[in-house]
Amino acid sequence: MNEVPIPDAPPAMKGSPLPKPRKVAAADLLPKARFGGPIPWVIAILIALVVIAAAGGLALRNLAETARADISNAVAIQVLEPNPELRGERVESIVAVLERDELVRTLRVVPEDELSQLLEPWLGAGAASEDIPIPALIDVELSRPASPEEIARLQDALSAAVPNARVDAQSAWLAPVYGALAALQYLALGLIALLALATAAAVWLAARSAFATHRETVEIVHLLGGTDAQILRVFQRAAVRDAAFGGIVGLSLGSLAVWLLGQQFAALDSGLVSGGGFGWVDWAILLFIPVVGVLLAFVTGRMTIAFALRSMF
Repeated sequence: MNEVPIPDAPPAMKGSPLPKPRKVAAADLLPKARFGGPIPWVIAILIALVVIAAAGGLALRNLAETARADISNAVAIQVLEPNPELRGERVESIVAVLERDELVRTLRVVPEDELSQLLEPWLGAGAASEDIPIPALIDVELSRPASPEEIARLQDALSAAVPNARVDAQSAWLAPVYGALAALQYLALGLIALLALATAAAVWLAARSAFATHRETVEIVHLLGGTDAQILRVFQRAAVRDAAFGGIVGLSLGSLAVWLLGQQFAALDSGLVSGGGFGWVDWAILLFIPVVGVLLAFVTGRMTIAFALRSMF
């Protein structure tokens, strides 16, 4: 009986290890996110609110700095004397004292007609009558911002010449206004912080929802040799893309709202309001807000998916 030769076994059956599964690109298996969901638009609304809040805080800061710079070197001197003739003599005495003081740069005696016009909205037509004594007023511009001790020295010098003279630092009048402006600035910062937390929460919910939707696909990618880093890149790329879209739309909407509000305030033609205008640094800060939003979305999305992968495997 003839023996049939047995062919040699293929290389895979001679004890050689089976070939390892080839690593696949996670991006080829995980579906790509689109701008059809609500998250990009939610981010756009939040970014627009941040832009408006930041613009309000910057305008208040500029307004306070402008007002402080305008009146930090100014004081007002009142002469309380009902007798018009005696009041004129005392004004001349005060002017003589001020002209000898090295702290005084310029001074101006406010005319009585101008004072009557200023008081007329509160006192009515009686402000121009002789029945209501109007104190004399002298506007003084100092050569530099004066300390409280220097204001007190000036008060003593004027009181020695005219007993009824009173020195009022204009910056002291607006101290409550400065406090209110500072409180509004802190309020704007708090609102920005809350909106940042809301943006992070929106990205977190979107990343968790996307991961739950593609959980089975992620498991298949892992079985085929995909790595956590590949999966992370896919999800964080979608988060950054949505945040960038929302940031651009939100910046456009917020900037439009800020511009419209600026036009409304500019129509008031008030020197105080004009002090809150924006410079190039302020506009650069507003333009940088979407960049911060994208960075926040990147970090939040990456941490969310990383924790989800760690709990999954």
